[in-house]
Amino acid sequence: MSMKGMNSYQTVALGNLWDEKSRLSFSEVDLTDILMKPDVTLSLSLPPSPTTNDGLNPQERGVKLIQLLLTCANHVSAGNLHHADACLCQLSRLAAITGDPMQRLCARFASALAARLVKRWPGLYKALNNGGQVSCDVDRARSVFSRAFPCLSFAYAIINRTLIQAVSGEPEIHVIDLSSGDSKLWVPFIRALADGGPDERPCLKITCVSRNKEAQERLGARLVKEAESLKMAFQFNPVNAGLRELTLDMLQIKTGEALALTSILGLHVLLAEDDRVDANFGLRRSNDVKECKRMNEFLEMVKSIGPKAILLVEQESNHNSNRLVDRFVEGLHFYSALFDSIDAAFGGLSCPDRTVLEEMLGKEIENIVAGEGMDREARHEEYSMWAVRFTRAGFRPIRLWYEVMEEARRVVDGYGPGGFKITSQKGSLMICWHDRPIYAVSAWNCISF
Repeated sequence: MSMKGMNSYQTVALGNLWDEKSRLSFSEVDLTDILMKPDVTLSLSLPPSPTTNDGLNPQERGVKLIQLLLTCANHVSAGNLHHADACLCQLSRLAAITGDPMQRLCARFASALAARLVKRWPGLYKALNNGGQVSCDVDRARSVFSRAFPCLSFAYAIINRTLIQAVSGEPEIHVIDLSSGDSKLWVPFIRALADGGPDERPCLKITCVSRNKEAQERLGARLVKEAESLKMAFQFNPVNAGLRELTLDMLQIKTGEALALTSILGLHVLLAEDDRVDANFGLRRSNDVKECKRMNEFLEMVKSIGPKAILLVEQESNHNSNRLVDRFVEGLHFYSALFDSIDAAFGGLSCPDRTVLEEMLGKEIENIVAGEGMDREARHEEYSMWAVRFTRAGFRPIRLWYEVMEEARRVVDGYGPGGFKITSQKGSLMICWHDRPIYAVSAWNCISF
């Protein structure tokens, strides 16, 4: 299911699928052709679906799954409940959360489409989601993601190097962590600041913004212990709030502090707004950057404090379209690469770690496909769009030096499986699965400072 060779958003890779003996080469299917084929019309007269024992090889099954998903999405967006139900029945025979990567991916997207249907009855949806179902263990899933994949370590290596360069020589440093709360990021940073010797160690304050109070307490205890062992003046400032509730007063900024901010896979939630739903499932896409009042206000607030550096990590994908088709197709592109890498990391074997990780991704997929308005927070945007937002707000990119890129490359090379690589794009460093960028790291500062 590798995304190598992908030329446009209308093409979904259906390959690098596994059977029990070997990894197969990929093929590609044009979504426009699929939508126009007679056997994918908006009717109930669909051919009987074979089961996974009907002789379909992985590529054939993958093509059939994508056809069914797109047909089902057409029915869902048009409100054709019976037709959508017929497609979901067929999908349930071919897709499975314990199958190969394409089967597991399509099972998650089918579940998301079903959730979008059920949300037409809010009471029913709430009852189904609160009636004793086991919720996703996000903390465990993130831990698995951090251990099994180089994406966060790649980002942390870039953040640490860039922050050290930005605040070097400053006597008082205040770093605001907007979404990470991970000791794996901040312990190495504290140690790097302490390398200059006792006389050169700055006073350091780290503010952690998070709704997870327990995680904040664990992080604070760990960082205080580390700073004490290094005899470094240190203050930990926990802010128990989300980004939408964050105010300047909560950050406890003092005159003379050299400020820096980090946002890791979290800033996109500010893009959520009561936007209009375009249910049309035709193939039309706009690359315009949508204006967002809340994001503009937040960036204006950040600029007002004059940070020396802002480090941003986000998915390299665009799930912020009003139109379901754009989000749906882009989601297939992005998450097919992730499911491909997951299968490579776990050797194609089912295990609790893989399951909990894919449950977390399934929740993201459901939010992208089934969520609307303020409830849809998984509004990832590509780096090029973030660059427009930051530039309009009065920021400029910080050059990421060759040494930073080489250190990040060493981190990535230290992980298995092979298939991850690093690329640069106009001020951003990206980690890719084969040729598909999946996460982007960029650094910014204020033009007027």
